[in-house]
Amino acid sequence: MALALPAIVVVLGLVGLVFGADRFVFGASNLARRLGVSPLLVGMLIVGLGTSAPEMLVSATAALDGSGGIALGNAVGSNITNIALVLGVSAMIKPISLHRDVVRRELPVVLGITALVAVLLIDGALTPIDGAILVLLLIVFLIRTIRTGRKAEEEDDETKEPLVGYARASLWLALGLTLMIAGSQAVVWGASTIASALGVSDLIIGLTIVAVGTSLPELAASVAAAFRGEHAMAIGNVLGSNVFNLLAVLPFPALLDPGPLDAGLLERDYAVMGGLTLLLMLFALGFGKQGRINRIEGGVFTLIYVGYLTLLVLSAMGQLSG
Repeated sequence: MALALPAIVVVLGLVGLVFGADRFVFGASNLARRLGVSPLLVGMLIVGLGTSAPEMLVSATAALDGSGGIALGNAVGSNITNIALVLGVSAMIKPISLHRDVVRRELPVVLGITALVAVLLIDGALTPIDGAILVLLLIVFLIRTIRTGRKAEEEDDETKEPLVGYARASLWLALGLTLMIAGSQAVVWGASTIASALGVSDLIIGLTIVAVGTSLPELAASVAAAFRGEHAMAIGNVLGSNVFNLLAVLPFPALLDPGPLDAGLLERDYAVMGGLTLLLMLFALGFGKQGRINRIEGGVFTLIYVGYLTLLVLSAMGQLSG
């Protein structure tokens, strides 16, 4: 009974995060279109940033509360969830075709960023210097994305969703942000309380409950895109979100709650994330049909995610028995 209240708070917080993120993206996208921003920039920056906003808010709140494990686990766990669960389920529903630019340009960038962040973490600690480097990398990524977007050909915005006015879009933007802030605080409080009561580490909670919960916007968006055959949206949503999770989420614990990393983060979790990113690159380059993630490959991703969750559960059980 003692865990009932924090469990309910976690659920309500996740609901607020998911709905808030959806409204935030809706408002931001409409404002961007009203202002004449290209669809490419909207997809890479607005939607990618919007769906990563829950991770950013949860990690900032966790770091301020001294729960750095949740912040770190949330960022890495969300990236694992994005590739293994979000892309896996989406590809099983409908195979995802990858544009040549995604394979040749975007995937190598994501893989390179993953490797660079691993170099920063290899010393077993997250420091303010690491945080500053991550922020610098984020700025470089944003500049590069904007320049690439300007060079890309302008495409007609074929969305079936009608535009709303500035006032309504701004209202949804503000409401979404408010819900995400409130939801992030609820999730961190509830998850920390549950972790403390069960004797499970903050890292495990962040890698599972919080990571899956804050990845629900990506899952919903990518599954819907798969149903509609909008492949660029499905893959772009995941890639953009993963970059923001590393470069915009990790600086919060680095700057607000620096310190040593949990040994399992690099040896288990970051290794799984890096392996999945590399596997995605290999699938895109030539396993099966080139430039396409088919149902079998989606099934492989999903099975990997199930195996990873099983590993986390066994690790948590080992902590409890210990």
